[in-house]
Amino acid sequence: MEPLGFGARLWLSFILPWKVLFDGVFAAKVQAAESGVPEPALAPARDVEEKDAERDLAPALQLLAILQREGRFVDFVQEDLSGASDADIGAAARVVHEGCRKGLRDYVEFEAVRTEDEGDTVELPEGFDAVRHRVTGNVKGEPPYKGTLAHHGWQAASFKLPTLSDAHDPTVIAPAEVEL
Repeated sequence: MEPLGFGARLWLSFILPWKVLFDGVFAAKVQAAESGVPEPALAPARDVEEKDAERDLAPALQLLAILQREGRFVDFVQEDLSGASDADIGAAARVVHEGCRKGLRDYVEFEAVRTEDEGDTVELPEGFDAVRHRVTGNVKGEPPYKGTLAHHGWQAASFKLPTLSDAHDPTVIAPAEVEL
């Protein structure tokens, strides 16, 4: 398998957390791939109206639209950066970061999964919550595991998006702009 380029990896690093958060089937596939366990059998597909499917994705698409509106996120990740200098990418990333951070802060309150400082020694007991903890490195045997907290993790303490009208098309992330 050929490695992905920087732009493709950057795009995946932004979009995959949201896909995992809002698509339970995709999240199960990621968890299976990460753990090396064969992919779980999925329930048979049901006939679902396309509009119903769009409504199921509406919160994810709405959040993406907020990131676009506040930080021009989609513009940034759709841009071909292969010819851009690191300084130009860094300057653009700063603007996108500030806008996206503001957009998220308005609708999502984040808190750490673990309260210890990164670098502290932590123990994961038998039966630990594998959704909230990812064990990395030289994993051998069964829990309890004792290791160093590499990242405290993030979870949404609250998540409140504005209510969409029935006339809203959630697949439109940003309307085309026509200047007169």
